[in-house]
Amino acid sequence: MGSRLLEKVSDILTASAEDYLETILELTEAGTAARVTDIAQKMGIAKPSVTEAVATLKERGLVSQERYGQISLTAQGLLEAKRVRRRHLVLRTFLRDVLGVDEAQAEADACQIEHVVSAETMEKMVAFLERGLLTIDSEKGQRIP
Repeated sequence: MGSRLLEKVSDILTASAEDYLETILELTEAGTAARVTDIAQKMGIAKPSVTEAVATLKERGLVSQERYGQISLTAQGLLEAKRVRRRHLVLRTFLRDVLGVDEAQAEADACQIEHVVSAETMEKMVAFLERGLLTIDSEKGQRIP
């Protein structure tokens, strides 16, 4: 049942909302506070845009925030952010290591493709990478989660 709920949430998230979740995850994992200013700076966008997006994510139960304070992912938001990041890492690894796309281009393309690729296609890409023993993200030397 939990995965069905997550699928429903995923169905309604825009590419922009997914980018915000992924950015908040990256900031918090790096030990940096995820505040409106930090998110705006990392994403290269205006603070009012971040404030509006955070309000929408709060309405959907994906983030929490004390007034003018740090933004945190809820349990549901964390699951969604990790799902987006996994797609991103799988796509970047596939583009770079299988197709030989330049690192910078693979990163840019993965950012675009991650929002539109189906779950079926992702799972087939993961299976392909695992068969070829390319489950390592060479940038960090870690297995793709």
